[in-house]
Amino acid sequence: MKDLKHLIYFESLLDEANNELMRKAKADGKIIVGYTCYHMPEVLLNVGNCVSTRIRAPKTGSMDLATYYMSNYTCEYCRALLERAIEGGYNFLDALAGVDACAQMNRCMENIEIQKLVENDKFFVSHVDVPCKVDEGAVPHLKQQLEMKVLTPLHERYGVDVSDAAIRKAVAEHNEVCRILTEIGEMRKLPNPPITGYEFHILTLVTYVCPKYLIVDKLRETLEELKTREPDAKSKFRARVVLIGSEIDDPDLTRLIEDNGALVVMDRYCYGSTPGREEIVLNDDEPALDQICRHYMTTSMCPRYVSMEKKNQRWNFVKDAVKEYHADGAIYEQIKFCDYWGYERALASHIASEEFGIPTLSIDRPYMSRTSGQLRTRFQAFVESLEIKKINKKGGKAK
Repeated sequence: MKDLKHLIYFESLLDEANNELMRKAKADGKIIVGYTCYHMPEVLLNVGNCVSTRIRAPKTGSMDLATYYMSNYTCEYCRALLERAIEGGYNFLDALAGVDACAQMNRCMENIEIQKLVENDKFFVSHVDVPCKVDEGAVPHLKQQLEMKVLTPLHERYGVDVSDAAIRKAVAEHNEVCRILTEIGEMRKLPNPPITGYEFHILTLVTYVCPKYLIVDKLRETLEELKTREPDAKSKFRARVVLIGSEIDDPDLTRLIEDNGALVVMDRYCYGSTPGREEIVLNDDEPALDQICRHYMTTSMCPRYVSMEKKNQRWNFVKDAVKEYHADGAIYEQIKFCDYWGYERALASHIASEEFGIPTLSIDRPYMSRTSGQLRTRFQAFVESLEIKKINKKGGKAK
């Protein structure tokens, strides 16, 4: 296929957390709020003159300093962020909006706060208590936490407009980006899509780490470009897969899968399009903040939620996605030492395989996995097994 016009530019924006557009937003007088988790409503971090960035640690090398503070039996994603903070990589932030959802991430943010790793006198770290159950009783609690620990500090320290009108405006801007990505995502259902999983991963990531007002025009251009883009007459991919997992903020993992013959046609992971890039529908009968709290709790598919209702939501989503996107199998992923996804990967991959009959690959991996020979071998073997299944289903013979 012909290269996408803006792909190289989008890739360059992922080379560092303080990318070109974040520096432009800072020069424009924007308040930069970092966050790491879907449990923190992204849209609230774009209220008034704020812009959000979901922080990453691209091109991570040694994590020795972070390991000293957190031990080598903790999540590499959390350690990579702490290492980058120690290096001064997040000094452009004005605040870090954290949630009390993961003990290991709590320790990472605790170190950033206690060691004063961000050089900004007004900088603050929030620790929002997120409910473990999703019901109407949880909405007032989450609302109070977000008001007290995020919105009020932003208003008091930086003069941010946190009114209902400002929140609704932020939702409208968020929804515009979501509509573009949703329309592009629908193209992945086609037998021979005009976009690869790697390209879609890049597009999705830039919407998390760049100011939306500076990226939306190029996203619109890319959507129009894809509408007329001609895919290769014969696809180079031998299988279609759904990718499910934890913090996959490294598009090289998607590229590694696709380099070995499996087109990633759907994603359900942190930093991905589902959940996170669906529109937030607001009515005029209830404060916007209440509705936002409800939206993020009900759409979240985080394994932190252990009710059967939430478990079935996560498992049935994968079953439905495999069918809707015509996938041949599913890949369940976790970063090494991730508690929540360690349990989820083991159980959910078993259910997908044994109860739903979905061919499934289950992997754990380092935070940066582009050079992993072991993963390459496992992806190759999985694609070959999917090919054999398709041949047998058609009654043919492998050559």
